[in-house]
Parts: sequence; C-alpha cells; structure tokens
Amino acid sequence: MRRLTFGMSQSLDGYVAAPGDDLGWGVPSDELFQWWSDRVGATGLALYGRRMWEAMSSHWPTADQQPGATPAQVEYARRWRDMPKVVFSSTTSAVDGNARLVTGDAVSEITRLKAGDGGPMDVAGATLAAAAIQAGLVDEYAIVTHPVLVGGGTPLFTALDGWVELDLVETRAFPGGVLLTRYETRR
Repeated sequence: MRRLTFGMSQSLDGYVAAPGDDLGWGVPSDELFQWWSDRVGATGLALYGRRMWEAMSSHWPTADQQPGATPAQVEYARRWRDMPKVVFSSTTSAVDGNARLVTGDAVSEITRLKAGDGGPMDVAGATLAAAAIQAGLVDEYAIVTHPVLVGGGTPLFTALDGWVELDLVETRAFPGGVLLTRYETRR
C-alpha cells in the first residue's frame, strides 16, 4: 500500500493562504526550498486540488526558462514536471503536462491509488486534503509553519467529524524562524 502525506506551508495562525489567496508571506529560504524540492523528487504521485493545481501549473512548467532562475529553481521545475500528477476538479476541463484529470469522487480515486503499486503520494491543497483526512487516508502530515499571523484566509485544516491522533516523528528549524513538524497518523 502506498503512503499518503499531506504537506503544506501555513502561517502561525493556521492559514495556507491569506485573504485574496495571498501567498507572499511563505517565501522559503534556500534551505527550505531545497527540502521541498527533495520531497518532490521522492514523490511517486502528487494529488492536487484545482486551486493548488492552478497555482503550481501557472509557474513551474516554465520556471527554469525564466531569466535569473537559480539552479535550485531549475532543479525543482524539472522534478515537478517529471513527477506524475492527478488533478481533482469538477470545474476544470483539461490538464496538461505529466498530469491527468479526475472529475469524479476524489476519495474513491485516492483509495484506489493508495492500494496500488508505486512510490509515496503527496496530497496538496487544503480542500482535497480535507476529504482524504476525513476518509482516514492520510498517513503523514508535513507541516511547515512560518512565523507570521495573517488573520484569515484559507485554513490548513477544516472541521473534522472526529479526532485524528498523531505521533510526532520529526521537528526541524529552518532559517527565519520557520519550523517543520512531521507527524504520523496513529493507527
């Protein structure tokens, strides 16, 4: 069975995006950017909700061709393009690159993908992750907390029907007061 990780950056007050979908508060240091890049390189399949897909696919397919792209950005763009992706959306009509679109029930498809062969999977996007969390499909949480209060926006976690008990498996500090906490779901 494949392992499913929910990995996101959040503000200290628990938002993945500030009002207006502003992500300017979460600019990673070089060290954190490399950590995210290594995660992408190790991911067998990425699962995206529509909004996260739109944000990522509007930048990374050509980021390595932009003037001033750093070696780390070039590496990340290559890894991101190469990584197989599944986009879950009922409003998107097509996706491109190394991605396929699922318009049906996300939980059924994620359950099917988890039961199959292949490397670890990552789910990105708070709404899609909420469905996977509710269904008990997430094995690990990799939460990168930035030292900023944004006061509102898109929350990392939505209301749950019940508790999800977790075990802390790693903490790591990054420059700028950014903190990674990784948890495994207690089964």
